[in-house]
Amino acid sequence: MRDLFDRIIENKGPLGRWASQAEGYFVFPKLEGPISNRMKFQGKDVITWSINDYLGLANLPEIKKVDGEAAMEYGAAYPMGARMMSGHTDYHEKLEQELAKFVNKEAAYLLNFGYQGIMSAVDALVSKDDIIVYDVDSHACIIDGVRLHMGKRFTFKHNDIDSLRKNLERATKLAEQTGGGILVISEGVFGMRGEQGKLKEIAALKKEFNFRLLVDDAHGFGTLGKTGAGAGEEQGVQDDIDVYFATFAKSMAGIGAFLAADKEIIDYLKYNLRSQMFAKSLPMIYVKGALKRLEMLRTRPELKAKLWENVNALQNGLKERGFDIGNTSSCVTPVYLNGSIPEAMALVKDLRENFGIFCSIVVYPVIPKGLILLRMIPTATHTMEDIAETLEAFSSIRERLQKGVYKRLSAAVAAAMGE
Repeated sequence: MRDLFDRIIENKGPLGRWASQAEGYFVFPKLEGPISNRMKFQGKDVITWSINDYLGLANLPEIKKVDGEAAMEYGAAYPMGARMMSGHTDYHEKLEQELAKFVNKEAAYLLNFGYQGIMSAVDALVSKDDIIVYDVDSHACIIDGVRLHMGKRFTFKHNDIDSLRKNLERATKLAEQTGGGILVISEGVFGMRGEQGKLKEIAALKKEFNFRLLVDDAHGFGTLGKTGAGAGEEQGVQDDIDVYFATFAKSMAGIGAFLAADKEIIDYLKYNLRSQMFAKSLPMIYVKGALKRLEMLRTRPELKAKLWENVNALQNGLKERGFDIGNTSSCVTPVYLNGSIPEAMALVKDLRENFGIFCSIVVYPVIPKGLILLRMIPTATHTMEDIAETLEAFSSIRERLQKGVYKRLSAAVAAAMGE
């Protein structure tokens, strides 16, 4: 028998093993100053492409005014307790009603956090006799929710409808034996690749199979669709989404999340969603702040228009310069390059130190070995000048990467890590 911590000390995981080289710079970096298109990183001004403030709401005076007034009136504690016990208010109800109306559902239910909320939703929606079928590229919160399931689950290849059909056939046969039902899970927008989930094609399979559809639309809410109601609205299948989920941490520039569905389903979740039944209610600061943010989504369409002007300028500019941005059909803008983890570190340091560009770096095990993903999030606050500078910088770092500059710079790091 060994000590529990021996494994942890010996093997810190595929990302943790880089902590001594990466922490504070490549991971856990500290961006300072007002949330905007340009912030400070280690005392230097940088163009920031890593903030999910899609509509630029975070630092708007009218938003900060409501947040400040709510803080002054209620403090950070009110209401105390879980919603079921002592944490329920008229404002919580009002926000739920407004959210349901915005995404064209009968009812909605507020969640304290997106990650734990959708985990708990998956757990509550299925029993041990039910079968889950989910996209293999689903976010970690969905995967963790599926892990709670004590019944059978199948993955289908990312956005592959033939694969989904085959797995629905398997799930249907199994459900006939268990007497259970089938829950299909996809995302409105896959946050790493930027691809929209094939919700229209998934919904069409309801003509062949009996299943319910749960969609995580964290990145689609506020950015897609005519009104900003998300990927379901964008693809014309919002009514076919049985349980709709979105978070306030992206377009709403806040904290919290919600589920929306038929009233009967929401009523069930209110009494069975363990992460909310046994957790403190969303504080009033965030509830009143979310009401104001939702009002801005509804009444300021120019914010979404500006966002997409920037998205199109950035993505078209990258494609014109021959960059691989995958199949993104959302604001999320991935740039794929070939290289090792040490090369990725050297490249990103060059990008930040010498070009003043800050974007997220994604490497193995999140993506396959040998690939570097620079993930960019355009917002409504970015300018054409930001985009032009960034495009020039990316052309320069690609040339250096191809010439082996970063391989030479990273040789010492690679040797130290035994790569």
